[in-house]
Formats: sequence, structure tokens, C-alpha cells
Amino acid sequence: MRRVLPLCGLLLVASCGWPGAEEESGRMPGAPTGVTAVAGSATSVHVMWNAVPAAEGVDGYEVYRGPTKVTEVPGSAHMVDVVRLRPATAYAFTVRARDSAGRLGPRSREVRATTPEAAAADHSAPTRPGRLTGRTAGGRAVQLSWSASTDDRKVVSYEIYQGGTKIHSVGGGQTATVVTGLRPGTRYSFTVRARDAADNLSPAGVAVALTTAPGTDDSGDTAPSAFRATTHTADGACYLDLSWVPPRTDGVVTEYQIQLDGRPATSLTWGGTPPRGRATYSFYVGREAGTRHRVRLRARLPDGTWGGFSPELTVTTGADGTTAP
Repeated sequence: MRRVLPLCGLLLVASCGWPGAEEESGRMPGAPTGVTAVAGSATSVHVMWNAVPAAEGVDGYEVYRGPTKVTEVPGSAHMVDVVRLRPATAYAFTVRARDSAGRLGPRSREVRATTPEAAAADHSAPTRPGRLTGRTAGGRAVQLSWSASTDDRKVVSYEIYQGGTKIHSVGGGQTATVVTGLRPGTRYSFTVRARDAADNLSPAGVAVALTTAPGTDDSGDTAPSAFRATTHTADGACYLDLSWVPPRTDGVVTEYQIQLDGRPATSLTWGGTPPRGRATYSFYVGREAGTRHRVRLRARLPDGTWGGFSPELTVTTGADGTTAP
């Protein structure tokens, strides 16, 4: 069971019970997280989501437009272009995971996208994106940026390719993104193409080659920085007090996951304007002083994927706010 409570401008999503509440043993897949939807043209929307862990392994994902299933993809895929849509129309999408035992998990949160108006008799493709640059962000992510394309009407979206495979899509007003889910110590080549409302696709811009950092580090520049953890007591209850600086991204970070003693404990979603400087949060961990806890957190990036974890800190309740690496 999960609950959602308003708290000082935040939404708190907490698992009922402490460690072990999210174990997958024998259970159906959970709801996909990090679902995003971006109009790719006047007749298509690009839907993306995060991989779902499951005891039996995920065999596939089903994508729904409203109550109607519109497509399904293999479990190895985490995005799809929903096509044959109407121009200038608002759509709502959800995603469900199906494991290898045939069990279908719950729907994801609903995401919305509006297709632009169709451009009559438009046969002119956007210009190729220019000045593609990038840098690695640890062992599993890269940050890309490029100069905007031009079009006789309007660029609706940019498509990011890894080699010859489309791996991501962002809106036409965005000229930067973070690509995650890469392998450490691996060389990749990325290109970007622009698409207009009439589905005209630009030539690919000049490729940029990047090599991710070696090892298994996935924190890099996608992790919150300057992470601090202290403790205090109030009315006999013990609390952990966290503070951090959001990761540098091409958009606003609104959601974080806190991991306590090696397991997901709490997710935070800002209901209002999230802080761009240092963020703070305090949460209840019990009534017994002298208990040691390990804590770290990570951010959900603007492209819907999770960034790297902050360094893990150890805090002892009732120990006057001390922390240790």
C-alpha cells in the first residue's frame, strides 16, 4: 500500500513499513516510473519510461492512449512512437509492465501531450542541428547540447540517435538533454535530427563521440552534490535532516528518491516551484535514539530517468547531528 500526503509544498510518497516493503519476491511488476510524453509531429507522440524490476523479469510493456491499448513493445525497450494521431489534439498516455509469467502490473501515472496543428503542403525539412557538443557524466550518462534548427514553420521535436538507432526525443524548444543507461568505459557516437509538424526530418548534424568513465560509477554530474545528513529529536521522535544541491541538468528537477539502509524509503515530489539552490527535507525514522542509519538520495532527471546516487552517509539518531561517510 502507498499513500500520498501534502507536506509544506511537497508530496510525500512513502512505502508502508520500513525496509523490505518494496521487495519483488513473487509479486507482479510495479507501475513504470519516469513516464514522459513529447509530441514528435502533428500525428505522433514519443513516450518513454524507466525499466521496471520484477521477480520473473519483464517480458513486455503495453502503452495505452486513455483506456485504449495502442501498442506493446518487448521488455528490453523503454520507449515508443505512438503514431496515426490527430493534429492539434490533447492525448493522455499510461504504460503497464508484463512479466514473463504473464502477470500485468498496474498502470503508470498518466502523462499528457498535445500534437501541434498540421502544416498544409509542407515539404521543407528543418535545417540540420548545429554545434553538437557533449560531456560524460560518470560511467552511465552523457550530457548533450546543440544549436537550434530552423524551419519555414516550426521545429516540433529533436531526435537523438546513438549510432543509427533513435534513443530519445525532446521538444522543439529544448536544445540539450541527458542520455542515461549507458555502459561504463564505452565509446558512443551521438547525432541529432530535427522534425517539424509535417513529419519532415532534417539531415543529422555532425556526430559527437564520447567515452563514458571506466568502472561502475553512475553518479557523476547527475547526482545531487554537497549532500549532508544530520539528526534531531522532537517529542520523543527521531528525525533525519537532509540537505543537498540539485544536479546540474537541462531542466528542473522536481522528484527525488531517498534510500535508507540500502532500500528505497521515500520519494519526494515538489508540488510548487522546486529549489534551484540548496534543498532540505526532514523525515521520521523512529523513536529509538542510538540507531545507525545509512542514507543517500538521487534525482529523477528532466528526461524521466533516474540520475546517480549521492555519496552514502551514516547517521546515528540522537547523536547531536553528526554524520560519517
